[in-house]
Amino acid sequence: MVDIAITKADGKAGDKVSLSDEIFGLEPRVDILHRMVRWQLAKRQAGTHKTLGRSEIARTGKKMYKQKGTGRARHAAASAPQFRGGGRAFGPVVRSHAHELTKKFRALGLKHALSAKARDSQIVVVENFALGEAKTKAFLSQIETLGFSNALVIDGAEIDANVKLAARAVHTVDVLPVQGINVYDILRRDTLVLTRAAIDALEARFK
Repeated sequence: MVDIAITKADGKAGDKVSLSDEIFGLEPRVDILHRMVRWQLAKRQAGTHKTLGRSEIARTGKKMYKQKGTGRARHAAASAPQFRGGGRAFGPVVRSHAHELTKKFRALGLKHALSAKARDSQIVVVENFALGEAKTKAFLSQIETLGFSNALVIDGAEIDANVKLAARAVHTVDVLPVQGINVYDILRRDTLVLTRAAIDALEARFK
């Protein structure tokens, strides 16, 4: 079990909480994390890039010049790719970039991402994360007191409404409910902030 102190609202260390070795105590594997990040980024690619092929070009289909007797190469329609204004050869088409990873592998990837943060001492545990008012200034003051500036905050099933509103203007901090936790966001932020409710939900999810 990994023991970590709960950070109080004033920034001081409080009681300790034990983190499960099955979730936070693995030896992180870079290849698993790399595959997970590629999978996430591929899924969110729009895939709407498109160029026109020779059959889609709005040009005359008339033969450019007669077949024989000119001393030049044989050509048919001017929409061929080698001509200016012609279609694109082997250009991009609308498609999905997503590929499959098994549910078991995705769960393993999340465990390795959490374990990587635990190994590097980049996890902060708080009892809860709430604000009295939906003000960005209050949010910045709170995260400064807790000792982080670039972080992913994971709360329980519901995020405090004031936190959700106040955090929208802070581009260095992401706030997500526990069901939205993912490998890419964990790795791209310096610190992972977990509430007690988030830890309980993660342990219930993986046991």
